[in-house]
Amino acid sequence: MSEAAEAYPRIQRRTLHDEVLERLRDMIIEGRLEPGQRINEGAVGAQLGVSRTPLREAIKSLASEGLVEMQHAKGAAVRRFSVRDLREILEVTKSLEQLGGRIACVQASDAQIEAIAALHQRMMELYAQRNRLEYFKLNQAIHSAIVAAAGNAVLMETHETLQARIKRLRFIGNEGPAKWAGAVAEHEAMVAALSRRDGDALAAEIGKHMDHTLTRVSEVIV
Repeated sequence: MSEAAEAYPRIQRRTLHDEVLERLRDMIIEGRLEPGQRINEGAVGAQLGVSRTPLREAIKSLASEGLVEMQHAKGAAVRRFSVRDLREILEVTKSLEQLGGRIACVQASDAQIEAIAALHQRMMELYAQRNRLEYFKLNQAIHSAIVAAAGNAVLMETHETLQARIKRLRFIGNEGPAKWAGAVAEHEAMVAALSRRDGDALAAEIGKHMDHTLTRVSEVIV
């Protein structure tokens, strides 16, 4: 096979479960299903055009991610987080990302770092288009990719678990031009430090980004 042919990514066949899970997760992230709101399976299923069975499987997956709570005799509801919840999760997430960033600067391949930089460039294009949801998804993918580049499966799994729980909160933390621009500038500095393989600088930038995230999000939690 030629190099040109190998450069094309394979088409990924997505299951109905994957589609329903992503759509339901997006509804929570964007606030179409609000914190504390019970998930009406009939109404949401009709909106998505699916039966209750795949919807219930998606709800179970979101419950395992920490975005949904299963309430006895009441069904499922979107989880409501407090400022304290956010602070505790971000404290641990910050430490995990700083550790992952330091390791990645030492042992990640050039190809891995270039791939993260490419994700950042695509994210900047979405920022220019003001496409908040797709920007946010790529933003989170960059955080995950930096941790993954450390090559530690336990670190990556723990990080993914915590990151999933506060996706809605981090999404709303970028509401408003000033907050969004600030987050973008912090990502620029993070990727620049990674590209230089400067672990101390990357850890410092991650720390500032997480601290500012806590401030930005705390202002909008009700």
